[in-house]
Amino acid sequence: MNLIRNRVGSAVTNALLGAVILCLASACDQRGPTAGSHPENKNIVTLTEANFKAEVLSSSQPVLVDFWAVWCGPCRMVAPTVAELAGEFEGKAKVGKVDVDKESSLAKRYDISAIPALLIFKDGKVVEQFVGVRSKEDLKAALSKHTQAGPAKAVPAKL
Repeated sequence: MNLIRNRVGSAVTNALLGAVILCLASACDQRGPTAGSHPENKNIVTLTEANFKAEVLSSSQPVLVDFWAVWCGPCRMVAPTVAELAGEFEGKAKVGKVDVDKESSLAKRYDISAIPALLIFKDGKVVEQFVGVRSKEDLKAALSKHTQAGPAKAVPAKL
């Protein structure tokens, strides 16, 4: 009887492991563009240590910066919203993404300890900060406020 249970248990375990592996493989295939590689979205800038000053700190427009990672599920959830905002704010604000695994120095500089972290920069200063998945309406309202406002005033981080 125990031998039968062990064989059935092993078969079930192997089937579950196979399903998990297939699921992970398909998630890897699907997450590329939505997680931030964004080759199809010309409105999103891939931010690195090399271009961060020019693209963000010296920008004449407000900049929404998404700190994300490939392995981060919530980052994948917010990525379509970020992409939509990039299109809607074209010409009024920039949208960029920082892969925290590749650009850890930028994440450290801005005290990013949880992702997704979405920061809005204006005149080289962080003026809004959101951690976790946020609604499109919340992000749009914050970005709209800074595309219409005067000079930036730095605000404390929102965690």
